[in-house]
Amino acid sequence: MKFDHFYQLAIERKGSKAAVRERLPHVANARELTEFGDDRYLAALTKCVFRAGFVWRIIENKWPGFEQAFSGFVPAYWQQVPPERLETLARDERIVRNMQKIATVPRNAFMIMEAAETHGSFGSFLAQWPSSDQAGLLLWLKKNGSRLGGASAQYFLRMVGYDGFVLSADVVTALQNHNLMDATPGTQKGLKQAQQVFNQWHQETKLPYAHLSKILSLTLDAR
Repeated sequence: MKFDHFYQLAIERKGSKAAVRERLPHVANARELTEFGDDRYLAALTKCVFRAGFVWRIIENKWPGFEQAFSGFVPAYWQQVPPERLETLARDERIVRNMQKIATVPRNAFMIMEAAETHGSFGSFLAQWPSSDQAGLLLWLKKNGSRLGGASAQYFLRMVGYDGFVLSADVVTALQNHNLMDATPGTQKGLKQAQQVFNQWHQETKLPYAHLSKILSLTLDAR
């Protein structure tokens, strides 16, 4: 199915092209991804991990406390943090005291440092991974990181400006309603089905993957 069908539907639902355009996310270029610090990538990963299954607003409101408690999220420190520091964080009222999620920080810091060693920085690693294989990147993050399965990694990539799709409930529903996905979202098969569809639409429209994904969500109930 041509993407113009969904674009026109999004315009009808939101009232105008301008209303659709103002909802489109920022897409970072390679330079922006590269210049984004490794500490900021670890912070973004941590925020997405803590938001999963939780009220996002609460995490946002407490985030300055997270930054203080985690001392700015420097990966070189957190990849080898002493266990007693994690135990102290589990009692720190500045953050959400979930030990399982706190324990993801060292693992994800290690992942960032490993990628930085071979590419110069984690941002450079992201910048060289093509959006046409975002499914592969998501599987890599799930394998090498902690609690980065499901939608957490997708929202992380959207947060830092990587040009990729997010399989939100609205996007999945739109794909399923038009028989473009029949596998479970988040599984390898589901990700590959979504990737194939978005690759086709990107070739057809030349629009960024993030914009295709957002426009598709606007055909339903996304704000």
